[in-house]
Amino acid sequence: MRVVVQRSKAASVTVGGEVTGQISKGFVLLVGVTHADKEEDAVYLADKIANLRIFEDENEKMNLSLLDVGGEILSVSQFTLYGDCRKGRRPNFMDAARPDQAVQLYDFFNSLLREKGIRVETGIFGAMMDVELINDGPVTLILESKA
Repeated sequence: MRVVVQRSKAASVTVGGEVTGQISKGFVLLVGVTHADKEEDAVYLADKIANLRIFEDENEKMNLSLLDVGGEILSVSQFTLYGDCRKGRRPNFMDAARPDQAVQLYDFFNSLLREKGIRVETGIFGAMMDVELINDGPVTLILESKA
């Protein structure tokens, strides 16, 4: 799994003119799944993200986690994270998981975050989505479950 983590002050996702998810302070997660991913990949990333210390403490040091600050998550599925652009001019998406596999792992990943007490909002899997965010910092990281 590959997740782009963006620290945000506010974010929302809209599908067909309707807001399907909206958060205040927290993370926007762009979540990609590859065909080799398993539940343990989701477990690893959910734990890493919930405890990632990238919020500032009273000394302006990145020392607080999402759990520490009571932040929320806007999770958006994004198969294009596995786009391979090395050859030609059009991305190859052969490394992205098929939708039936990806949606199960994506939903499982979000459920793990919710079990940690985090409010998780989402878009609609496979839909064309408009994502708006106020990137805080900006702070953007890319996490992968496999080295």
